[in-house]
Amino acid sequence: MSRVHVAIIGGGLVGASLALALQDSARQRGWRIALIEPFAPGSDYQPSYDARSTALSYGSRLIYERLGLWQGIAQRAEPIQQIHVSDRGRFGATRLQAIEEGVPALGYVVENAWIGHCLWQALDADVVEWRCPAEVSAMQRLDDGYRLTLSDGASLECDLAILADGGRSALREQLGIGVNVKPYGQSALIANVSPLEAHRGQAFERFTDDGPMALLPLSDNRCALVWTRASADAERLLAISAASFLGELQQAFGYRLGALQQVGARHLYSLSLVEAQEQVRPHLVVLGNAAHSLHPIAGQGYNLSLRDTLALAEVLIGSEGPLGDFATLQRYQQRQQLDQQLTVGFSDQVTRLFSNAQPLLSAGRNLGLLGLDLLPPAKRWFARQAMGLGTRSL
Repeated sequence: MSRVHVAIIGGGLVGASLALALQDSARQRGWRIALIEPFAPGSDYQPSYDARSTALSYGSRLIYERLGLWQGIAQRAEPIQQIHVSDRGRFGATRLQAIEEGVPALGYVVENAWIGHCLWQALDADVVEWRCPAEVSAMQRLDDGYRLTLSDGASLECDLAILADGGRSALREQLGIGVNVKPYGQSALIANVSPLEAHRGQAFERFTDDGPMALLPLSDNRCALVWTRASADAERLLAISAASFLGELQQAFGYRLGALQQVGARHLYSLSLVEAQEQVRPHLVVLGNAAHSLHPIAGQGYNLSLRDTLALAEVLIGSEGPLGDFATLQRYQQRQQLDQQLTVGFSDQVTRLFSNAQPLLSAGRNLGLLGLDLLPPAKRWFARQAMGLGTRSL
């Protein structure tokens, strides 16, 4: 039976980022890392009109710069120069601008496949061993780690197991780690659209009585759409023709980018706030969406997971205890507790406030948007949250 020092279960963006963050120290210390992933990463990047994308905050750029990866990611990263926040049918609005915040961009929109490609190219096969395609079907607690049973019948032991297998983690459930779930009664409809006019690096957060929508700038003058609706209505929007869909989207969004000309494949995701009740146990860390899944409208989920990932790597590298030492893992959780509470709370409150048609709340958020424009300190706080810098300094 083989043994590694760290087994990362889930080789997606979070798991691969952790492997990269640990890689240099692992090489120096002789740590062996296994990255266990059901879907083999492609060696070639294939651009696609319909590629799913992620909004990386400015804080995430700083993290990837530290990891030596940003230069590669930046080749296909579309900068967000301005975020226009508005409430449909009301006069309240605010604009966050990179130049006012003293940064080159408030954030960047990058195709997931490109981030993955850059990560996989940066991993050193002498340090990080891919077990792929492979899945972990069972985990057994040992005195000094975990024994993982893979779907092909093979076994692997590790000092530290990282559970990064997504928001619907079957292993989290198998280990008896409970979750707190707040259903939003909404679904997010995700698609790429092409407007007639150039987006010029503008991102739009548009709030309507039917639910919030975001339109984010992508390369090739595409925009990534996240449209939140009541679940039944989202199902209807998924089923109608492309022309009918574009017509309804145009009516809800308006003509700030001119006529919307093309929409790609549409995908639907049911939305809930999901938080694991435990993120650390001896020799175990729950990371990424397995630890917390947020509403996508504020674009905070992956950026929070990336900050968690860097913090975990720094705590592990800085610890004098053995890998998997519970006190070390508790230090990681304590370090990230405030960031997680603020980010989850910010995302949840924005979602609830801007998904409500009650007149008093509608008026309140309208005044709130006006207030952001009129009160620089409040606007700067909002901008720092959006940039993923809420609990850190530049």
